[in-house]
Amino acid sequence: MRLLIALMAGLLLAACGGPAQPAPPSSASATARAAGPSSPSPSPSPASSPAGSPSASSAPLPPGFVSVTDVDDSILLDIRYATAHNFVGRPVTGYLAPRCLLARQAAEALHRVQQSALARGYSLKVYDCYRPQRAVDDFVHWSGDADQRMKAEFYPQVDKSALFDDGYIGGPTAHSRGSTLDLTLVALPGRTGPAYHPGDPLVSCTAPAAQRFPDDTIDMGTGFDCFDPLAHTAAAGVSAAQRADRDLLTGLMSAGGFANYPKEWWHYTLADEPFPDTYYDFPVA
Repeated sequence: MRLLIALMAGLLLAACGGPAQPAPPSSASATARAAGPSSPSPSPSPASSPAGSPSASSAPLPPGFVSVTDVDDSILLDIRYATAHNFVGRPVTGYLAPRCLLARQAAEALHRVQQSALARGYSLKVYDCYRPQRAVDDFVHWSGDADQRMKAEFYPQVDKSALFDDGYIGGPTAHSRGSTLDLTLVALPGRTGPAYHPGDPLVSCTAPAAQRFPDDTIDMGTGFDCFDPLAHTAAAGVSAAQRADRDLLTGLMSAGGFANYPKEWWHYTLADEPFPDTYYDFPVA
């Protein structure tokens, strides 16, 4: 019933949605500018969304979009929605490859931020970039089912039915406009952490860093996509060191022209985004 109400109200909501956005353009208009038709929104199995699919790696991008690695291959990638290590526990519809795609202006601005980070002994690490509308639809579909396999890590203190009302999932998401991304910092030289395997024991995203899933990043006080007030950028419950780490990321991104979404320390949007009114739906491939 919650899903039906959300759909009828036009509240297509997505994780990392950020503040409320205007409704996306009609599907015909969006398809024309997104260089690809919309896809249905049923939840995929991992087999239907193979991360790193060879045939997907050469898929053309619409005008104005680039792969971040073509602009700066020193930026680290951990594209969670192309894997099973995310709040739904499987690859998300529309993520056919673990790539960071952005509008060119956003990618070039991110390159400048990376240069500043490297000069301070850090590297950016990106979790999500452009997100197709079909992924938004997949999150809506997930919100109405009974699957809570990843609750212990990503929303341990929040009932799944409250994720929309509490603002942890929202949209339509700015990610679909191509200039929003989720990221953090790694202290160089960095290290290779263990890979996540479905079924691995889960630890709360608000637990101390030594207990959370190890992903070689500096300690921001919570893990990525943590649906908890502690993940708010200015949350009072973090330590002085964690506050300094958040301030470091915010300072670097702000200097590069990106604005933070206050409910998520990892979420940033290019202030002067080139496609502010278009919500794209081509796959991440």
